[in-house]
Amino acid sequence: MIDLFIMMMERVGLIILLAYLLVNVTYFKKLLYERELFQSKVKLILFFGVFAIISNLTGIEISGDKIILSNVLTHISNEAAIANTRTLAISVSGLVGGPVVGTVVGLIAGVHRAFQGTGTTGLFYIPSSIIIGILSGYFGGLLSKQQLFPNPLKSGLVSALMELIQMIFVLLFTGSLAEGVELVKLISVPMILLNSVGTFIFMSILNSTINQVEEAKAIQTHDVLELAAKTLPYFREGLKPDTSRSVAKIIQHYTKVSAVSITDKHKILAHVGAGSDHHIPEKDVITELSKEVLHSGEMAVAYHKEEVGCTEESCPLSAAIVIPLRSQGNVAGTLKLYFTDSRHLTELMKSLAEGLGTIFSSQIELGEAEEQTQLLKDAEIKSLQSQVNPHFFFNAINTISALMRRDSEKARELLLQLSQYFRSNLIGAAETLIPLEQELAQVDAYLNLEQTRFPDKYQVRFQIEEETRQMKIPPFSLQILIENAIKHAFDKRRNDNQIKVTIRTRDNRLEIEVVDNGTGITDERILQIGQGVLTSEVGSGTALYNLVRRINNLFGEEGSLTISSLSEGGSRFLIQLPVMREETL
Repeated sequence: MIDLFIMMMERVGLIILLAYLLVNVTYFKKLLYERELFQSKVKLILFFGVFAIISNLTGIEISGDKIILSNVLTHISNEAAIANTRTLAISVSGLVGGPVVGTVVGLIAGVHRAFQGTGTTGLFYIPSSIIIGILSGYFGGLLSKQQLFPNPLKSGLVSALMELIQMIFVLLFTGSLAEGVELVKLISVPMILLNSVGTFIFMSILNSTINQVEEAKAIQTHDVLELAAKTLPYFREGLKPDTSRSVAKIIQHYTKVSAVSITDKHKILAHVGAGSDHHIPEKDVITELSKEVLHSGEMAVAYHKEEVGCTEESCPLSAAIVIPLRSQGNVAGTLKLYFTDSRHLTELMKSLAEGLGTIFSSQIELGEAEEQTQLLKDAEIKSLQSQVNPHFFFNAINTISALMRRDSEKARELLLQLSQYFRSNLIGAAETLIPLEQELAQVDAYLNLEQTRFPDKYQVRFQIEEETRQMKIPPFSLQILIENAIKHAFDKRRNDNQIKVTIRTRDNRLEIEVVDNGTGITDERILQIGQGVLTSEVGSGTALYNLVRRINNLFGEEGSLTISSLSEGGSRFLIQLPVMREETL
């Protein structure tokens, strides 16, 4: 038995060696991940079928209680038996591929084993091998529910059970019962022990290799996500020389390639790494490979210096992957990963490059979409601002027109002031934000016109923190609140009409508060103001609705206009904006 044990160890070692070589082949690993597909099952059957046949051919022939030495068992006598690793191959095929793979491999192994002998005494190996394939596949399915492949220890126990089933068949169908008992005594312990240990080792190798792949993928995925997060702010600004250089440095840091180059459709925008002496930004695209990708829109790979197509003889770049960068379905430029050693250009690197191209293209499109959205917002804001200008203009003209009958000199002064006001307003018309100091000047001009029209009817007091004067606010925002108070807060009251304007910073937010002592606003009306155009005898609320939309467009949730009615009478309008100084814009 000891001799048989040692010889069986050699056979199991051969199978384990083949398993180690096999699971390190990329093609086989791909099969394992896709083993539920029909074509993958067929290929796994072929793989493990060959293993099972090799197990039969490398078995140890036993005649009676004697071991017959032989290198390859192509044929054995009718009275002889074989101690081999066939059950190991069938068990592993079922554990890995499932019942279908296990059954067909069992059939192949059983038929081959039956035809190694003469006569019909070996036919029982066919049903026994099929049963082992079915059961190992069933157990493989049960054990694989929580992970990709069964646990090695449990796989070893399944293999021991399968070998025990084989021993039962040997006991029952090998000659007489006495002969069966003697044969089982001789081969059962070595075969059960070594085949189960062999299965344990095989599955350990398989799980270890797959785990390494998964860990590598996890690390790569983490790096890719981190890379994408770091490049997003740059690609959102589009393909520009300054941002492209920053992106190229980030990509080279994470991918460890020899050089990274980014181009638009005509010129090199950035080149970092080997070959920087002649792959110079702002020069035209110089490699034929890049021109080909720009023309075809398909990824291209060069494994030799000649394929890269650089015209510089001393160029150290000997291999490259060029990926098109797309925007709205059109090629906007290229991303190029260069290698000074073509052996570093692996299938994994090609997959990584292709994925990066997709991510970066999406980032470029996102940036363009955001730019278009911002342009639309700016256009809307400018349109809203243009609606305020006529509103103020016609009020001012009416005031001056009325004054000309009583005091033409005063009307002339106001007309000049109005002219100066609109001149400064036109200069800042292109801006969506202006300094508070500029807004205060406009408000002052407005109040001069109103006070001239209605002398001493309104008292407007200002309390302004000095540091807020250079902070940015939407044009006309303060004027609209004051004008709203003058027109709507006091009904027909002729005196004691007080308006207090307070401008301050609180919790890193700019607050503009306008409080009046007027008649107040109903709760129902408060909910309606700023939400749309209103039906009213005294106004439509368009100006406040205009202001709310501009604040939302510019600041989102960071900006707000809050309206409330005071218990002692009057109303309160509060604009809250993020603090935006000149240097933050």
